[in-house]
Amino acid sequence: MDFFTLKSVEEARVEFLGAVTRRMPAERVAREEALGRITAAPVPAPEDLPPFPRSSVDGYAVLSADTFGASEGLPAYLTVTAEIPMGQVSAVPLHPGEAQKIATGGALPGGADAVVMVEHTEQSAPDEIAVLRPVSPGENVMQRGEDCRAGEPLLPAGRMIRAQEAALLAHAGVREVDVVRRPRVAIISTGDELVPPEEAPGPGQIRESNGQAMRALVLRDGGEPHYLGLARDDEQEILSLLRQGLAYDLVLISGGSSVGARDLTSRLIDQLGSPGVLVHGVQLKPGKPTILAVCDGVPVVGLPGHPVSAQVVYGLFVAPLLRQMQGLPPEPEFRPTVRARLTKNVASAAGRTDVVRVRLFRKDGEVWAEPVHGKSGLISTLVRADGFLIIPSAREGLLAGDTVEVEVLA
Repeated sequence: MDFFTLKSVEEARVEFLGAVTRRMPAERVAREEALGRITAAPVPAPEDLPPFPRSSVDGYAVLSADTFGASEGLPAYLTVTAEIPMGQVSAVPLHPGEAQKIATGGALPGGADAVVMVEHTEQSAPDEIAVLRPVSPGENVMQRGEDCRAGEPLLPAGRMIRAQEAALLAHAGVREVDVVRRPRVAIISTGDELVPPEEAPGPGQIRESNGQAMRALVLRDGGEPHYLGLARDDEQEILSLLRQGLAYDLVLISGGSSVGARDLTSRLIDQLGSPGVLVHGVQLKPGKPTILAVCDGVPVVGLPGHPVSAQVVYGLFVAPLLRQMQGLPPEPEFRPTVRARLTKNVASAAGRTDVVRVRLFRKDGEVWAEPVHGKSGLISTLVRADGFLIIPSAREGLLAGDTVEVEVLA
């Protein structure tokens, strides 16, 4: 495949994502282990929620008809016959002309159809209250099944379980949930100049960091990272790790994708299975020497060795793929973005997509985006950046003062 036959980012994404048919199967996990997972099927409510009418305020359970016409000038007087303990049901039914003291979340007594807020009452006698405002039927009451009816879905399929979903599941007494299995991602690093992070580099060597970055990003995006190791620029070492990677759902390999005599990765990936390399080279800065492949059903992504380029390519191609493999749309419906004004001109070549890191700050009541310049091997530029903006291929740069949309880095 000709490295110089570059595809646009959108062309490459459409071809690659369209070629990946692998979807993750379902597995059942305990509710406590489901945080951050994607529901594989609707989760039905085992019972009505709430299971009985409950008060939504502190006050008095009443028959609403007894309060009609009440005002501060002409209160409705009711006899207080009981105080309902939390977690218990009143043993005394409510009759016309009566009220029972109730706390937020308490179960309404039989016969009551509303609750008067305590702020709208006055103590007129030891066992009597004056109601200063009327209530309508059902006012200040959470009705049985108002949250969810038994058998109805608590959660739909394809919903990420956050803290609020976990709380609803616990509230309903759901103990186990069918979720999408996490994609198992094999991570490989290559390069003669690299040593593991825990080792001291020798002359001409640097510590490997892409593996750590990919682990963190895969975890963030719902995957299960498996670091297979660091290979030298040796055909057999790389091929051995790549073949091990085919036992996983996705393979990420960084380094060895640039044009030149030492370009092994593309050729070796093509040996793994059909159809092989789909894209080698994208009209993208940084990230031009990207490899996108599918080998006997397993997607393989060759990431550039430079850390900034690797993370940019991950965001454009791997993050959408992980979402798709988990049954989600490749792109989320909403992204955390900020509209800001650009502090300086940013150049871009026509026909190329540029991803520009920026630092955000406020000045005179406006949000500004300042480009963070630096070569793609400088990891500190990612740390200094709060987000990035994309210059589409149709634009030849941006001007100082332009309003841009910045995607905030997670």
